[in-house]
Amino acid sequence: MTPGSDPAPEAPLPVEPDLATRARDFRLRMAVIARETEVALDMTRDRYGRTVHEGAAAAARAHRDKAAVEAYARHLAPYADALLDAARRALDELPPARHLAGWRAVLDGLAVSAAEIRRALDRPAAPGSTAERAQNAALWPHLAAWADHGFIASNLADQNQHQHHKAPLTDGEQQAWTERAQAAQQRGELELTEAWYAADGHPITLAHLIEDDDSRVVALQGDPDAPGWQVIGHYAHEYEAGQVLPAAVPPGVLRTDVSEFNRPVPAPEVSLQELIRDVIEAQHAGDASNALLGATQRGYHAGPMIRLQELLETAGQFASALETVQGRQIAARLTALGRQIDFLTREVHDAAEDLGATVAVLPPHRTPVPRVRPRPAVDTTPPTPPPRTTTVRHR
Repeated sequence: MTPGSDPAPEAPLPVEPDLATRARDFRLRMAVIARETEVALDMTRDRYGRTVHEGAAAAARAHRDKAAVEAYARHLAPYADALLDAARRALDELPPARHLAGWRAVLDGLAVSAAEIRRALDRPAAPGSTAERAQNAALWPHLAAWADHGFIASNLADQNQHQHHKAPLTDGEQQAWTERAQAAQQRGELELTEAWYAADGHPITLAHLIEDDDSRVVALQGDPDAPGWQVIGHYAHEYEAGQVLPAAVPPGVLRTDVSEFNRPVPAPEVSLQELIRDVIEAQHAGDASNALLGATQRGYHAGPMIRLQELLETAGQFASALETVQGRQIAARLTALGRQIDFLTREVHDAAEDLGATVAVLPPHRTPVPRVRPRPAVDTTPPTPPPRTTTVRHR
């Protein structure tokens, strides 16, 4: 383990943008580590996702933990406290908004993780020992927390560098441009291109306003599909808009307890392709029935149809969490589709049970076709090829 010593007194700490870069570098390195670990863990599982080589899986996780500690010691250990201080200063200067309390809680959690990691780095276990493995494993949740949520600290520390201030429109200009954009929206000539949230919690959307074969970039504040949105600026192109408009802040998450870098072990499952193959290779009605029952199985070993229903439900939750008019409409559509999938799943399950109760096999006249053609005997003289004809070209 590489100890994370504090920087020398004569070495000044980086300014806020450099501190933010440290957190981004750590996240990038953790993404590489996570990907390499997933590849290694896949080699320890069977085709259904069950771990069959426990020793190799434990070794892969130990290698992951050690690499993550070394990445933190290199990229963040000397700078974590300064990064958090800069993020808190920027947070105190932001206007009141719904997300600030959550961001403050994230910074507090990162501070706790940084303290735990620092204590371990200051008292490293013997390299290669069982104690080092245990120490690294205990640090992994804290390292994953920094990889998952450090972008909030880095974004806050970077706020002063990228905090833009829009050139305000007069009330008359704002009303005129809003009316033009609303008219274009009714014609179907207001093309939305990008959306983000500003630090004050207001949504901003860029759009191309098309009028008489001429296009101009406008910035909208509010939900473009709900009453009350306004044009807050117009620009020649997106780059100009990005230089003037308020900077984007990190978007939210669908579920607060989900970690990209600390995913649970996936449940074993049989792929839909394999179930299809089981039906193709079946000769008894019961075998085909089992494949259908596998697709509709519920619980820990849920089948593909159940997973599809879960996907629709989760996507519906995501669409609703967007808190926009279109998001709510799409959530309602996905909810209705989920109910249809649930009905279809029950119908398939009933059909599978009826098929399983059918005492029948495929008739013998459905004979297989040999895939290997007979080869001529070794001592057999091959047939004489037909004479080759020469084509004469005339000039």
